[in-house]
Amino acid sequence: MSECTHNCSTCSSNCSSREKESLLVPANALSEVKHIIGVVSGKGGVGKSLVTSMLAVLLQREGFKVGILDADITGPSIPKSFGMKNVEVYGDDNGMIPPSTTTGIDVMSVNLLLGDETKPVVWRGAIIAGTVQQFWKDTIWNADVLLVDCPPGTGDVPLTVFQSLPLDGIVIVSSPQDLVSMIVSKAANMADMMNIPVLGLVENMSYVKCPDCGKEIKVFGDSHIEEVAEKFHYDLLARIPMDPKLSALVDRGMIELMENDYMDKAVETLIEKLNLERK
Repeated sequence: MSECTHNCSTCSSNCSSREKESLLVPANALSEVKHIIGVVSGKGGVGKSLVTSMLAVLLQREGFKVGILDADITGPSIPKSFGMKNVEVYGDDNGMIPPSTTTGIDVMSVNLLLGDETKPVVWRGAIIAGTVQQFWKDTIWNADVLLVDCPPGTGDVPLTVFQSLPLDGIVIVSSPQDLVSMIVSKAANMADMMNIPVLGLVENMSYVKCPDCGKEIKVFGDSHIEEVAEKFHYDLLARIPMDPKLSALVDRGMIELMENDYMDKAVETLIEKLNLERK
């Protein structure tokens, strides 16, 4: 074994003091992004894209410039929530310009680049991961907060996001089923391995409110999210009910018209944790 020269750039020794090479991908030279938040889940179908959309809408209402990088390449749903159909993405040698929603939220998603939004993306993992990196480095982002809607699980794309983007932290989305602890644990342990802060938990589909008496009906049984939050020492940011009005807005591409207070605490907590300054 060669002797350490104490200069990692020229030394061939594989010693414990060698600095780890950063895998962060540089942003576009014209981008200005102050904070990046990943929205993740340990499994699919828990409403991660809904949470991403709601956070974007509320942060925009607070006066922040918001962008959404839709990293769910094979199951993109962000454009649908915002009614972004037949929207063109423009660009030049400097990079791509993300199109904006009605209220000015910038979005980059593979569905905006496909002629048919129902066309499946049948790509292998390496190509999908590379696309996510391109959405970061080849897009000219101008945002106080960039939200990254990750696909579920702990596979190629979440790993790419964790390694390639300078995340300020992640929000973990779950549901009230008994396996919630396992779901959160997967995402939490991955974040811990990658030294990514967990900003808090959001539980979706927590209950259904009876339209007649107002009683909360727990469709999936008693929630365990508070126990999980205490176990991991995470903030419980929000509990979102199953709301037909909210679902209808998403289906119609009008999430920006939502009127509820489900995520108000979440937004205030994120503003405080990231030291965001209202304009």
